[in-house]
Amino acid sequence: MLADDTIRTTLRTAWHLQPDGCTPLDGEPTTSTRTVAVGDRRYLAVLVAAGERRRFEAGLAAAEHLDRQGVDTGAPVRAADGALSVPVGEHVLALVAFVPGRPLDGADPVDQQWWGDRLGAAHRGLAGFRHPGLAEWHPLRPDAPYLSCAGWLRPAITGAVTALTKLQITDRLTVGPLHGDPHPAAFRLDHDTGRIGLVSWRYAGFGPLMYDVASAVRHAGGPERARELLAAYAAAGPVPVAEIEGSLDTLLRFRWALEADAYAHALVTGDLTPADTDRCRAGLDETRAALLD
Repeated sequence: MLADDTIRTTLRTAWHLQPDGCTPLDGEPTTSTRTVAVGDRRYLAVLVAAGERRRFEAGLAAAEHLDRQGVDTGAPVRAADGALSVPVGEHVLALVAFVPGRPLDGADPVDQQWWGDRLGAAHRGLAGFRHPGLAEWHPLRPDAPYLSCAGWLRPAITGAVTALTKLQITDRLTVGPLHGDPHPAAFRLDHDTGRIGLVSWRYAGFGPLMYDVASAVRHAGGPERARELLAAYAAAGPVPVAEIEGSLDTLLRFRWALEADAYAHALVTGDLTPADTDRCRAGLDETRAALLD
């Protein structure tokens, strides 16, 4: 990870800002995000690998698009030359607005209503937005070699992909730009203003909007625990109720399959610490229970 001195130098040269402070977010030295203070204003400096720049900038552009509509998104602060991000060694650096507030509580019924409402509003606000860097949302390959790490894994992944393919043949799903991972902590409630922001656009993509909804439901603990979330999204979002009811189980299964795929890939190809290995194995066990239930 880049040294804080390098980040401060880049902010001075590329953004013409004189940071008063640059500290790791939440105090974690290895984090890819820094809190930046410039006078009485706060920003976040976000680093990603240079190879992720195209998708990263697509998410920044989506956040900027919604910000222009009055949604607090942690929108990018463009560099002096207008760039969304700036190369720094093997990384690119972006500066984004800091969105104050607490993360939503995924188990709280009132927070779930805000969660579903804001996700629905974001989907409506992004209608018509396009960017060449928006990643296709369907990266699963049932023939991937690393899926052989567990006997149950390849059949489960294949089954999830097959079910989704059948759904897309028989039903026309509503598609558009995706947040990519609308977990509760991506939504920020500012008690002083009552505003709710939606941040963390790094995984933005393009595909069925129900993928975002299914991701939120997964974070809420499943459909039975996400009733307020689903009701709020149905009232605010662009996806018809019939589509929500008819596709949720399939998209939720696919969401679990994506997690299983990611854990398997990390276990087989990643250079993991023992703690990371234990985390991935535990995650794989969790996805197995969900996919084979």
